[in-house]
Amino acid sequence: MSQFHRSLGLWDATMLVAGSMIGSGIFIVSAGMLRDLGSPAWMLTAWVVAGVLTVLAALSYGELAAMMPKAGGQFVYLQRAYGKLTAFLYGWTAFTVITSGIIAAVAVAFAKFSAVFFPVLSPTNILIDLGFLKVSGAQVHAVSAIILLTLFNTRGVESSKTFTTVFTTAKIIAVLALIVVGLAVGLGADVLTTNFAQGWEAFTTSKEGAIGPLTGLALLSALGAAMVGSLFSSDGWNSVTFIAGEIKEPQRNIPRSLALGTFMVTALYVLANITYLALLPNQAIMHAEADRVGTAAAEVIMGPTAVSVMAILIMVSTFGCINGYVLTGPRMYYAMAREGLFFKKAGELSGKGVPQWALWVQCIWSCALCFSGTYGDLLDYATFASLLFYVVTIGGIFILRRREPTVERPYKAFGYPFVPALYIACALGFCLNLLYAKPAFTVGSLVIVGVGAVVYFVTMRTRTAEEAPRSEGSR
Repeated sequence: MSQFHRSLGLWDATMLVAGSMIGSGIFIVSAGMLRDLGSPAWMLTAWVVAGVLTVLAALSYGELAAMMPKAGGQFVYLQRAYGKLTAFLYGWTAFTVITSGIIAAVAVAFAKFSAVFFPVLSPTNILIDLGFLKVSGAQVHAVSAIILLTLFNTRGVESSKTFTTVFTTAKIIAVLALIVVGLAVGLGADVLTTNFAQGWEAFTTSKEGAIGPLTGLALLSALGAAMVGSLFSSDGWNSVTFIAGEIKEPQRNIPRSLALGTFMVTALYVLANITYLALLPNQAIMHAEADRVGTAAAEVIMGPTAVSVMAILIMVSTFGCINGYVLTGPRMYYAMAREGLFFKKAGELSGKGVPQWALWVQCIWSCALCFSGTYGDLLDYATFASLLFYVVTIGGIFILRRREPTVERPYKAFGYPFVPALYIACALGFCLNLLYAKPAFTVGSLVIVGVGAVVYFVTMRTRTAEEAPRSEGSR
């Protein structure tokens, strides 16, 4: 039987962490965040807090990754700490919404920016209209990108490693160039000083203008709601744990790659937002066309050519991000199948040591989501669901420390028990706030998890009923 090949080093793993995190969010979501908060100081706070939470989660997560350095990542950790039901609920949610939904949404974003050069790929270019289903050029292009990357990943992890490293390095260099040149231009003017003149005075706004001031609990609630954008942009950092079976010295390299990757991306995000504020007045950020803050900032530096340059940067960024999720998701479905919790064929490896069948199942479902037209909602569901399962997973550290005190832990969670507990408290507070502030998509996430529970119990009952006659016949 084929086996996973341990061919990824620390640099490869770090590039996968960073590449899965950096998509299109950093170039877009700041507009909505500033509209929600009104104050650039509070907007930066939202980015910093999201970044700190992500780094704290990664520092805690490393203990589980070092204890269980095999394919499947979060699914494996949850099963060991809580049992099959909780692990299945995560795997179900990841397959239906988190991983496949993000692949679909980012693929459509890739197509939208491709339309800058090829208008036929625009979401407004309807190719087929059946009434109940409309197919646009953007959807077809998004599906093509997913199929191409799936096919590429069937060739083996070595090819994926090279692809990930090249694309991630390219987008990091491009974002750094935007930051360095942007700050060099922007700090020569007084835009940054003017933007921060209002200090910490926050207010919520609409397209028409300010609605009212934000103070006290209303401000904290608005800050939590605004952080959906920054947390979504920071997600994907745990992707490296799914391919632990293909990483050299995983007990050492996975915790390090988590810490290095999340810290690097967090620093880039904060600096990018300072660059936006140094180049663009607050109102220009809030009302950037189609929320494309990155493009508006680049226009200050290079004029009209910025539209094309930023489109290329975002295409590179999103294409690399899609590849990260296409690569890692099937490793979890492989682990699920090995435990009898997914299609049996998903637990087989091809001659090149990849879960090829699982890759194509993920591809089919992600493509279907592209045609669903609900990919924007899926991102909202994914952000909330991801955070909930991060809380549950990191809570597993406390359970396993108590239940398995003598098990070797090559890496121990930084600042245990205070750092993991701090993350859990903050993330739970964020989730509770979202249940209040944005019930539409938070309740939707819980419904998806609930459906997963029904699927699990029906599947287990069916399996028990099928096994009963066989066991009686063997007596």
